[in-house]
Amino acid sequence: ETNLKFRQALLVTHQELQSEESMAAFDGRVRCEEPNSRMHTFTGTLRWRGHSHALDGDRILLRGCRLRNTALCYGLVLYAGEWFDSKIMRNSGKIKRKKTKLDHLMDRLVIVIFLLLLVTSLGLAVASGFWARTFQEKHSYLAALYQHTSPAHQAFLNFWGFTILLSIIIPMSMYITFEFIYLVNSCFINWDLEMYYGAKDIPAEARSTSLSDQLGQIQYIFSDKTGTLTQNIMSFKKCCVNGTIYGSGRGHENKEPQGSGQSWEHPGEQESGVCDVTLLEAAQRDNDPVLREFLRLLALCHTVMVEDRGDQLVYQAASPDEEALVMAARNLGYVFLARTQDSITIRELGRTRTYELLAMLDFNSDRKRMSVLVRDPQGSIRLYTKGADTVILERLRSRGPREALTERALDRFAEQTLRTLCLASRAVSEPEFRAWSRRHRAAAALLRDRARQLDSLYEEMEQNLQLLGATAIEDKLQDGVPETIQLLKLGNIKVWVLTGDKQETAMNIGYACRLLTDDMEILGEKEVSEILQAYWESNNNLSGQGDAPCSLSQQRPEAPCHKRAIIISGDFLDKILHTGEVLKEKKGWPWQWLYCGGAEALQDQGALVEKAFVDLATSCQAVICCRVTPKQKALVVQLVKKHKKAVTLAIGDGANDVNMIKTADIGVGISGLEGLQAVQCSDYALAQFSFLQRLLLVHGRWNYLRICKFLRCFFYKTFAGLLAQVWFAFHSGFTAQPLYEGWFLALYNIFYTAYPVLSVGLLEQDVSAKKSLEFPELYVVGQQDELFNYRVFGVTLLHGVGTSLISFYITLWAFEDHVGTKVVGDYESFSVTVALSALLSVLVEIVLDTQYWTVLSFLMVTASLLLFCLFSFLTQTVDAYRIAPAIFRFPDASWNALTDPYVLLVVLLSLVVNTLPSLTVHAVRAILGRATTQQKIHLRARRDPEPPVELRSHVPRSSFRRSSYAFSHQEGYAGLITRGDSLRAR
Repeated sequence: ETNLKFRQALLVTHQELQSEESMAAFDGRVRCEEPNSRMHTFTGTLRWRGHSHALDGDRILLRGCRLRNTALCYGLVLYAGEWFDSKIMRNSGKIKRKKTKLDHLMDRLVIVIFLLLLVTSLGLAVASGFWARTFQEKHSYLAALYQHTSPAHQAFLNFWGFTILLSIIIPMSMYITFEFIYLVNSCFINWDLEMYYGAKDIPAEARSTSLSDQLGQIQYIFSDKTGTLTQNIMSFKKCCVNGTIYGSGRGHENKEPQGSGQSWEHPGEQESGVCDVTLLEAAQRDNDPVLREFLRLLALCHTVMVEDRGDQLVYQAASPDEEALVMAARNLGYVFLARTQDSITIRELGRTRTYELLAMLDFNSDRKRMSVLVRDPQGSIRLYTKGADTVILERLRSRGPREALTERALDRFAEQTLRTLCLASRAVSEPEFRAWSRRHRAAAALLRDRARQLDSLYEEMEQNLQLLGATAIEDKLQDGVPETIQLLKLGNIKVWVLTGDKQETAMNIGYACRLLTDDMEILGEKEVSEILQAYWESNNNLSGQGDAPCSLSQQRPEAPCHKRAIIISGDFLDKILHTGEVLKEKKGWPWQWLYCGGAEALQDQGALVEKAFVDLATSCQAVICCRVTPKQKALVVQLVKKHKKAVTLAIGDGANDVNMIKTADIGVGISGLEGLQAVQCSDYALAQFSFLQRLLLVHGRWNYLRICKFLRCFFYKTFAGLLAQVWFAFHSGFTAQPLYEGWFLALYNIFYTAYPVLSVGLLEQDVSAKKSLEFPELYVVGQQDELFNYRVFGVTLLHGVGTSLISFYITLWAFEDHVGTKVVGDYESFSVTVALSALLSVLVEIVLDTQYWTVLSFLMVTASLLLFCLFSFLTQTVDAYRIAPAIFRFPDASWNALTDPYVLLVVLLSLVVNTLPSLTVHAVRAILGRATTQQKIHLRARRDPEPPVELRSHVPRSSFRRSSYAFSHQEGYAGLITRGDSLRAR
């Protein structure tokens, strides 16, 4: 992650170890927890000079961090044993080779085909043994031929003969063609200009070439939040000051008033647009004391660091929210210039003023606010507070019309999914401050119960506030994220968000990108625990009532499952999923129901609760997991794969997403601000989340369709063309005599039928890309494995067997008692006729099954026929026979057969009989299928066109406003600043 995180040394080491000599003499001893994967916590103690000092997560640097605002630091390496002892390496996963569902299915089908080959060869060999014995009995005058052999010996030799003869049905060439199709389809993804991001010159990239068909079968998407759904850029959009709303979209945004001149601009201050020109004019006039205090608060009440690089001021904030507010104040003329541990310097409309910083009342997740106590240059003391509306409004001195207007503005901001923040202040008398300051210093020096005492003092000071106004910040989503998530939902793809950010931030983004909606029931950790407990008691009969097992969807019948969403934390996942990374306490709600029995019982119970949790989560429309570690991200993906056997896709942009990306069936890396670690470990690299809709709904669906049709056509043409040798065995004494010429067998899969099947695998489409996005419901076909499965393989096998039977026996029937002008019923002409009948039947079947025709498709089919004619001529010439009669054994066979009208009529009859059933099925499917599709399109067209997805809620959420304040903050920054530990000496 690239956002700034404050870390500080222990005060004792910071003060005592100021030189390399003192550092060399350091002899402290650290006792800490064993290496683990929990990145957000650390427990240890430093024992030095007879005293123990507590170590926590704010005192350590993780492997992979970069130092900022610090010239150098000295550290003690804690985990120096194995290379994988560090927390980041503990969160790494094993590299596994990814295989698609079709790959696994093909591996099993190849085994089935091989067993079929062995069984067929064995059956024919046994039959040859019986036939040989019968033949010897009937033809005793040929006994001399069999005096050195026996029927059993004949059967043994014929078994291997049939195995070699029929081995061509093992689809070895299919795997080679497979890889070529995968490669070209991957190139299509790379070449797609619709997935090219021109702003940064980043095309889509298929880094893996063997997973493209699985893009059409995704059921669950696991997404990171920051940098994946969002740009991680906060923008100050609107505000309400003294009851007046600014930046409400009146068309003045980002325009500079005429004649303003920005008179307070100085070197080091970058000119930037403001949310509303009216607000800028009001700030310039400086005749509204409330607006003046509002902007002053934005410039003073924060923990932002500033660096003056001569020509510009560079702000470095722990959260983008804080930076957005300070930037907004700067653009309106209140420029934050510098800070020390006891002062803050700002420029107010061109006048530089330094405020004495008396105290910083730090933020934490319970307080949901922060405050600063400052003394202005005139000597007055003021408290400036900003925080969530729920905590600020209840601490106001009074409620009046202005407060009511501000509350209505907050509701409007919340409807537009903006992140709201309330600002308030009050004057503090000198005696009140002195009394409070004494108690504050005493509380800050406590070793036990310090946090509670400080919170109590903060609460005492932050009362009787005067409301100044409210701000609205937009966490900019990447372009097209809401529309993409809506399309994915329509395609029956569920989106889960796994983020290391806090819950409020994730909920904000959930609503903004339409993953969460107002009519959803949000299940928190308490509700999830209650549902799991009820499910556990019912299904395990712990209540002793013997009721029938109930499903998770019955636990809260008041809300349909598809209108639920779950929001949980990483700690909750640890406890509920038994990752072994936390101590499983046997006391306290809500876990006491889980622990009953010994270690084995606990393990079994944990597995059951784990499955119950996955069942509950997958029954919901959305799941958001907050404050999760990289290992937990991968664990969640693994759970869904394990219990739901679902195809998963993980998408992220940072190093903390790598484990999740490697665990999912498909890993997608976003080329963002977080570096290229995710891209380097991914299977597909995109520049924007919105490109995911085209990757899945267009390329994924097409690739799945193409691979499935390729497999059907490949197996069909193999069985249809080559199983005739089995039927020929029944008429050749089961002697493993080849039906076809050797050259036909060698070239059948390479030249005669390879190209039409290849064109299907490369170019086939059922609908256009535009229709694929217009009807995302079509994606469901791949999720349900409808286009290729065991049933489809069985039908294809029967179809191929039927084609081979018809081609063989119609030719046999025609050749039995008929003699044409040139054909005398010989073996070679019979072979050529059966071969041509089967070949033409296969090509016509592929032509009928092709829905998308291009010039290349036509050339492929034409090339197959031309190659058949060419190689038949070359391998059957008399000259070739004279040179090598053992290799070219069919001299002029095709010419003699195919120039006879009788043979051509036999081929035509076989072709018609083979094609008629298939034509009938295609016609029925086309009529029914097209009618259904046309009805859908007609109904869709008659409906009013749906408006584009807006970042707007049409149901007011007056009861739930989402604060933007410091959700990526952590407690402790105020202490850093006031002690000066984090300030670089100048």
